[in-house]
Amino acid sequence: MDWKEILRRRLATPSTGTNKKKTEQELKDEEMDLFTKYYSEWKGDRKNTNEFYKTIPRFYYRLPAEDEVLLQKLREESRAVFLQRKSRELLDNEELQNLWFLLDKHQTPPMIGEEAMINYENFLKVGEKAGPKCKQFFTAKVFAKLLHTDSYGRISIMQFFNYVMRKVWLHQTRIGLSLYDVAGQGYLRESDLENYILELIPTLPQLDGLEKSFYSFYVCTAVRKFFFFLDPLRTGKIKIQDILACSFLDDLLELRDEELSKESQETNWFSAPSALRVYGQYLNLDKDHNGMLSKEELSRYGTATMTNVFLDRVFQECLTYDGEMDYKTYLDFVLALENRKEPAALQYIFKLLDIENKGYLNVFSLNYFFRAIQELMKIHGQDPVSFQDVKVTFSFLFR
Repeated sequence: MDWKEILRRRLATPSTGTNKKKTEQELKDEEMDLFTKYYSEWKGDRKNTNEFYKTIPRFYYRLPAEDEVLLQKLREESRAVFLQRKSRELLDNEELQNLWFLLDKHQTPPMIGEEAMINYENFLKVGEKAGPKCKQFFTAKVFAKLLHTDSYGRISIMQFFNYVMRKVWLHQTRIGLSLYDVAGQGYLRESDLENYILELIPTLPQLDGLEKSFYSFYVCTAVRKFFFFLDPLRTGKIKIQDILACSFLDDLLELRDEELSKESQETNWFSAPSALRVYGQYLNLDKDHNGMLSKEELSRYGTATMTNVFLDRVFQECLTYDGEMDYKTYLDFVLALENRKEPAALQYIFKLLDIENKGYLNVFSLNYFFRAIQELMKIHGQDPVSFQDVKVTFSFLFR
């Protein structure tokens, strides 16, 4: 008999003298017990009928605790073996040279100036001869991605080869960064990135002139840019994918070029001249030589035209130690002022201007800072601008 019919009959049975003495809650509890009993029996008869339940894969693996040394070692070794296997799957220099030879051999005439081209038919032929490692690059999707306005339906051999080189470089760099990912979760902590850059310094010819005593300050300067722009929520970690997607790593590895121009070095935050400039400014501001900057010392930054009101907000919002700023906090300050058009810098400055922590700027906030600017202009003998003009301008821009 079906469990529903049994339950229905049981409930329809006239109450006996014993049931009359039971409270309404006890009757409900008894009803639930019966329901649970019959439902469990019904479910038990069917639990093995669906084989799918036996094939659901495990989707969560707990990270080993600090005291589980054996599990941690096993995990580290597994990751190392996995990264080595991924590294072997990449094209080496000899295989890249062979690929270039095959592409050049199968170019499709006519040439466009000095640009060698290849059509889809020859593209597939090269893919068959290039070997299994190259198979991922010889797809219709890649060909269509590189196809532009050629009237013969061809793509540039050089553009395709550069595409392959870029992909190989990205995978190599990701594997290299993953070796420093101690947690194995796809992100780098500040200490992880510091270790990566510290070990990278000897491979960058443009940094050969740096003294080893300056390495720690250089590493701090370099790492700070990554975390200022890629960790806006200040979580203390950055996704490896975000590091690869931004241009910072390209700028850093640009220092491998022994013939890098002086102009390029001056505009590259990671170059030796740039790092020495920033650190030199910090030392020049530190008049009492205690390794920290007070509000008075920071007021001489740049052209020494920052108002006391603005400086107060900097020391209120930024991390300080006994009212003084360390080098890391100073780097954030410099990065914000030198990159005022970037979202992370705007967020930094907006936080300083939002004195009431409302998430928006009102007339009071603007006027609070503008009054200090007017006073500074009077000190320097300049005619102060009317706040009404500024207010009208803001109203026009953000209405």
